[in-house]
Amino acid sequence: MYQTLTFLHSLFRWIVLLSLIYSVWIAFRGYYLHKIFSGKDDLVRHWTATIAHIQLVVGIILYSKSPVVKYFWKNFNEAKGSLDILFFGVIHIALMLTAIVLITVGSALAKRKETDREKFRTMLIWYILALVVIFIAIPWPFSPFANRPFLR
Repeated sequence: MYQTLTFLHSLFRWIVLLSLIYSVWIAFRGYYLHKIFSGKDDLVRHWTATIAHIQLVVGIILYSKSPVVKYFWKNFNEAKGSLDILFFGVIHIALMLTAIVLITVGSALAKRKETDREKFRTMLIWYILALVVIFIAIPWPFSPFANRPFLR
């Protein structure tokens, strides 16, 4: 089960990233080109948040099953000295929860804005912030914190 969850979580990160990047692009174009916030734009906003929440659920299940995380919490004093273990025990989940909050708040605020321009602007700001946090929190193969392959 752990390997399946790891694979799904790794694969789904690309869907999250693509949906967020697409949402940022839609918001950028809508804001700067003074477009109308269409039903399609609203669906993109909504599905980006939904995809991120699905990834969150998979991630929380994976967190509860992870041998690295279990080791971290059982051997906290020793494990906190290892950046790789500390990353998965605390940093990754804290940053990803922050990103999910940013996406959720941004989506909810954009939905409630009065003008189309405000909707695009709100989406743009909150989703870019979430994207930056996610880029920091992903264990890229070149990451100084913890590195994993592009797909596991």
